[in-house]
Amino acid sequence: MSMISRLGQYHRCASSLSPALGMVVARQKHTLPDLTYDYGALEPHISAEIMQLHHNKHHATYVNNLNVTEEKYKEALAKGDVTAQVSLQPALRFNGGGHINHSIFWTNLSPKGGGEPQGELAVAIKRDFGSFQAMKDKMSASTVAVQGSGWGWLGLEKETGKLRITACSNQDPLQGTTGLIPLLGIDVWEHAYYLQYKNVRPDYVNAIWNVINWENSIFLTGAWSDWSRPGRW
Repeated sequence: MSMISRLGQYHRCASSLSPALGMVVARQKHTLPDLTYDYGALEPHISAEIMQLHHNKHHATYVNNLNVTEEKYKEALAKGDVTAQVSLQPALRFNGGGHINHSIFWTNLSPKGGGEPQGELAVAIKRDFGSFQAMKDKMSASTVAVQGSGWGWLGLEKETGKLRITACSNQDPLQGTTGLIPLLGIDVWEHAYYLQYKNVRPDYVNAIWNVINWENSIFLTGAWSDWSRPGRW
């Protein structure tokens, strides 16, 4: 899936959470997205056991809980129960963010990944960070430093067209939290690595670069100048 297709999927996923903003919309229930590779395809960098548990158990739980929470929110809206609506906001944020984040994460990985990006993305990284290695080092450090559970992100600042690195706690979604468009996310919840890397998070973060899918990027479509242009979004 290209980054353009993924961004479209991301915005559809995010927009379907609009009941949390007080809007009643007709929608289908959220579903667990299929992977485009086998659970064992990312070995030895990420084990098949981790991938199966991460996708089929953890992500599936976010999806199920999101559907349940949205149904409760819909009922609260129909009753005009503002107290219930407010009380459901944390669950919407957590489970909605978990679904959005993981849906992005799976497309960021590939058994044919690793190495360095090419084309417009390479140019943008050099422009904004000085070199690919500098970007990688900065993102790795930011990701490893997440306290507790969370995510490290490479995002696009839509107002300036610049690339930015940041981190989000728990399952807070990048765009909803910072306004950045998510391009690359690294999950540092322990369920993403503990069975294989124990408590040595830096080893996991270092290893995941070997399966990063640089082909999954709007920058490689030749549309970088359009998508990064201020006011494009």
